Amino acid sequence: MKLGVFAVLLSDRPLEPMLDAVVELGLDAVELGTGAYPGDAHCNPGDLLSSDCKVWAFRDAIRARGLTVSALSCHGNPLHPDRRIAKAHDEVFQRTVQLAAKLEVQTVITFSGCPGSDSKAQQPSWIVSPWPPEFAAALEWQWTERVVPYWTATAKKCRAAGVRVAVEMHPNFVAYNAETMLRLSAIAPKVIGCNFDPSHLFWQQADPVQSIRALGDRIFHVHAKDCRIDAANTALNGVLDAKPYTKELDRSWIFRTVGYGHDPRVWKDIISNLRLVGYDHVISIEHEDSLMSPAEGLRKAIDFLRPIVISQPKGEAYWA
Repeated sequence: MKLGVFAVLLSDRPLEPMLDAVVELGLDAVELGTGAYPGDAHCNPGDLLSSDCKVWAFRDAIRARGLTVSALSCHGNPLHPDRRIAKAHDEVFQRTVQLAAKLEVQTVITFSGCPGSDSKAQQPSWIVSPWPPEFAAALEWQWTERVVPYWTATAKKCRAAGVRVAVEMHPNFVAYNAETMLRLSAIAPKVIGCNFDPSHLFWQQADPVQSIRALGDRIFHVHAKDCRIDAANTALNGVLDAKPYTKELDRSWIFRTVGYGHDPRVWKDIISNLRLVGYDHVISIEHEDSLMSPAEGLRKAIDFLRPIVISQPKGEAYWA
């Protein structure tokens, strides 16, 4: 395995200074945002695709520094009931797939999307309970009328481009845990897989290790991000929490830099089980810790993960 960074946390720097910083930190790979929610500070597909020379210069700037691109990321909601939003996010995704093919990057990351509850809805509807019965009916409508048709067609385009999709399991979207991720991946198992981010599982009280074993070779990419559960607030209100992320003292959970939510043993088990199911790609550090600057969080994450994320010949399990 290799260590990398989701470069949106270095968006204050232009491309080449960002790449230089990644090299100075001793990292091996970059994950680049291409639009939608992550933005496109370093990698704008529309601009790059306008000229092969631009694509080559972009690729060469990365390769000359000994870096690889672990994935292109355009997390969005292509199933949004507002057709303008859905169209914009889908167009970014399709351009990102085209760019990935030109750059010989295998993986594009996004969300599964979340439709409305019916054809007349104006806002997404994340349904997590079957009762009253109209909710169960709405969930089935979402999958039958929106999720399966979109991802069936999209998988065909990705397969033709030689690109696979790593869907990040995330609450407020239809694929948010192992069960829903496997349902989505079943549409096209070799094309639709998972961007595995343990932080979104921690607060749902799901065990990342069990999720890794269930998902197996459908894990195409991995984010390193942690989550701290506040025991007192959770005991009072449970884990469903819509308060702003800036209300850290009052929330049931907050995102943290790796090592500030769970101890090394937990992360060693995560890395070890990724190895056991055959994952041998990049662990990409993501920063959404409101208690640390991006620079501090990145350095602490590297220091924490470097002794844990080690190269190991395939076929040999590492248990730390």
